Order: sequence, then structure tokens, then C-alpha cells
Amino acid sequence: AADQGYAKAQNNLGDMYQYGEGVIKDEKVAVRWYRLAAKQGYAQAQYTLGVMYANGFSTLYNAKEAVRWYRLAADQGHAKAQNNLGLMYATGEGVLQDNKKAHMWYNIARSNGNDWTDDNIKRLTEGIFSRMTPADIAKAEDMARQCLASNYQDC
Repeated sequence: AADQGYAKAQNNLGDMYQYGEGVIKDEKVAVRWYRLAAKQGYAQAQYTLGVMYANGFSTLYNAKEAVRWYRLAADQGHAKAQNNLGLMYATGEGVLQDNKKAHMWYNIARSNGNDWTDDNIKRLTEGIFSRMTPADIAKAEDMARQCLASNYQDC
């Protein structure tokens, strides 16, 4: 099915190669399958490529590429990609650092089921909130509502 172009099958095959499930582990082959699925708009593959670029797995570290793939998945409602995009804005990796956009993406991710259970994310978001004025927080929350209302067309 992956050879016939089915994105979900390509993504699943990427997972199998990434983790060595039923095949010899090979992250470069995994990336090839993820990329094929991602180019077809498969959000999970886009998110996974973002993670791989953000962490340098089997590819060279490239924060801008991570942001690009996270954004494609985030625009489809992928909560983990939205959370990670917030992280990129919070730290300024691959994008200009922007607390309002970080807060916006964290709020969107939370509205889509990401509950910030990771302690590192909690500490980071608390740090962002502490550096924002009430007006900044209100603006970020308005931006999140606008983004959601536009179905990710106005983020």
C-alpha cells in the first residue's frame, strides 16, 4: 500500500523503520517514508518530520525545517505539532522568539487535547506567562480564538 502511494501506509512504514518493528531499524529509510506521506498532507508524518528535524534524528538539525513541518501539521489541528510550534516560538528556534505566538499555539494545542502534562512544557509555559503583561496574554488568547475560528487560515 505504501508503494501505491497511500499516505497512512507510508507513515506506518516510516514508524516501522524508525523503531525497528519487523524490519531492521533505519532512520534514513524512515525519513524517506515519512516525507512521502508528509508531502501528501498527512499530519502525523508532518509532525514526525518536525520532531526529527528539531532533534536531529537521522537528519541534520534544522529548526526552520522543524517549524515548517510543525506548521503544516498544526494547520490541520494536530495538537502535538501545535504544542511544539509554541515551543519553537517560546525558545526562538527556527523563528523569531515571540511569547504571544507561543502562548497562542499552546492555547490552541490545549483546546485540541494537549494537556501540558510534560513538566518541562509546564515550566516553559509558566516562564512565558510570567514575562507577559495581562494585555499580552489577552492578545494571545484573542489570536488563538481567531486562528481556531478561521480553521487555521488566520494564525
